[in-house]
Amino acid sequence: MSKAKLVYILSLRNAAADKAGQHIDHKGTPRYMKSPLEYLAQALDSTPLGDAYSLEGVVYDDDEHSPRDQVALADYGFAWHPDRKWIFPPDLRAQGRLVREMLHPVPSAYRRLPLDAAERPAGKSAFERALLDKLLTLQADVVVLDGLLVILDELVRPGALFHRRIVNIHPGITRIESPYERRGACATLDALHGVQGRKVIDWKTMETAPAPLVRKTGASLHYVDNGIDSGEVIFDVLGTDIDPSDSILELRWNNFNLSLFPALHQGLVLLAPHIRRPPGASTQGDL
Repeated sequence: MSKAKLVYILSLRNAAADKAGQHIDHKGTPRYMKSPLEYLAQALDSTPLGDAYSLEGVVYDDDEHSPRDQVALADYGFAWHPDRKWIFPPDLRAQGRLVREMLHPVPSAYRRLPLDAAERPAGKSAFERALLDKLLTLQADVVVLDGLLVILDELVRPGALFHRRIVNIHPGITRIESPYERRGACATLDALHGVQGRKVIDWKTMETAPAPLVRKTGASLHYVDNGIDSGEVIFDVLGTDIDPSDSILELRWNNFNLSLFPALHQGLVLLAPHIRRPPGASTQGDL
């Protein structure tokens, strides 16, 4: 059996917000903020995960012409450069290849348009078609999303080529029936409110309401559908205790190491038998 070809997709601006590839202050001690991508690259080289998957490319959607993205990536830039910070070490390799040489920009330029702009739906559709073209060029069997700040639509609809071939690693429990459920882009901040016995009910105003006290958080690997972190869960880990004094970055560091990396790793192990194909097999068909 051949290895499944894996393509990784992220938003650099999300990694930059996490201070990926840098040291952060963790209650007075510097700790290195390893990104999920860096963890995966190392796992492919040092664990049996590398027998199941080959990393074919890393796609990012950040837009060099977006003023917001320029601000978000002021410290990092839009591509690796020896004189700037970057989200992983410059010598990071996966299965013998330099990861920085595997980067592919597919800008989500439609985000520059106002939310109510008539041209925005067509722009979103054009972005997803460009993303599809890149996945086909890279011959992707499976796609891992990590902090992609875009909700996919056409790529993941039932009947689409990549339906149930795209999974997301999320820093929160996404099972709706769980008392620890935290979905969306602000799951870590929501968890910090939870340990105070509050829950955010309006993210625009940051209004909170009383809620049951939540002292733990975790991470989920789940299929991507048209909702916000609403796809079927492949594997999740509830392994992170929340200290009420945690900063967002301190809790992110804890959650990455205690829950997210294990959820990503074990979830991919469970997924592998469903996506590995004999040499020459088509990527057509459903999982």
